[in-house]
Amino acid sequence: MIPLAELRRSFAGPGRIDWIGLRPARLAPSLSVSRCTVSENGLDGDHGRGGKRAVTLIQAEHIPVIAALCGQEVTAAMLRRNLVVSGLNLTAAREFGLKIGEVVLEITAPCAPCSRMETVLGQGGYTAMRGHGGWCAKVLVSGEIEVGHRVIHSS
Repeated sequence: MIPLAELRRSFAGPGRIDWIGLRPARLAPSLSVSRCTVSENGLDGDHGRGGKRAVTLIQAEHIPVIAALCGQEVTAAMLRRNLVVSGLNLTAAREFGLKIGEVVLEITAPCAPCSRMETVLGQGGYTAMRGHGGWCAKVLVSGEIEVGHRVIHSS
């Protein structure tokens, strides 16, 4: 039998950055970019908060779930997260952190939906995102990231 600790470190393969979004101001719409610099304050060009909420991530595989639950098409930009990651279970990787190129992130907390989701996604949009809103992360190592970069757990 394989020890549980070993199973928890076993992933089918690396993930991938599918989308990078920046919001230049708090209520501004998300702008899609192909690459950016990440520092302890978050993504350059994003209004960011720094600290434990410097970067927000969402699992690409959750976007169709949110769409199904709110009954409409949903895009990454609508959800107001910085990074969309596919192919790697972020919930499982949270205890190890993430490495994207040279950037290392520590996943710090679930990223709850904001009340604006009710307006953006329609009635029930806030509830549709609950449990699927992604994660907040702190930047441990700064660097450049771009769409297509591999995402792996960092330990």
